[in-house]
Amino acid sequence: MQNVEFKVELRDPELAAGLVRRLGATHIGVLHQVDTYFRVPDHRLKKRVSEMDGHAEPIEYIRYERPDRSQAKISKFTIYSETEAAKLYGSNPMPIRVVVEKTRDLWMIDTVRIHIDDVVNLGRFLEIEALVTPRQNVARCHARLAHIRRHLMPVLGEPIAQSYSDMLENAGDLELDAFRER
Repeated sequence: MQNVEFKVELRDPELAAGLVRRLGATHIGVLHQVDTYFRVPDHRLKKRVSEMDGHAEPIEYIRYERPDRSQAKISKFTIYSETEAAKLYGSNPMPIRVVVEKTRDLWMIDTVRIHIDDVVNLGRFLEIEALVTPRQNVARCHARLAHIRRHLMPVLGEPIAQSYSDMLENAGDLELDAFRER
């Protein structure tokens, strides 16, 4: 599967929710997610433990590949159950890169997901993901993201190129460098 995604700093989550609602989005719910990223050689892999409105969701393992760039980008992904992931990656614990914890306010417009995220130790962000389908090709996904972005301009900050995991890892590296300089 693949989607077109865009991530940006968020200045005002409450105003963003109002603007998203005005665009015709349906509020799906509030998720609490803990993503454990593993060290794997040729792609990204995370284990997602998630609750929506206090109810546990099935654990997912998400394998994905995407470039680090601040513009909208194509992400190729596969979602595995715990059983499928164990068959693919083995039952021994994999080395952990970083753990990302966030609260995600999930909105949908057709097959477009809008996430208003509050990420522990990072801040607030907005993600837009348009699923590529036979009826919605990559060009149409880019157009839909651009349309939503235009309507949300008052609340958007700087575009983000990296994943939350990379941002947390980089923040940790900066802290270590500062500590070493003392």
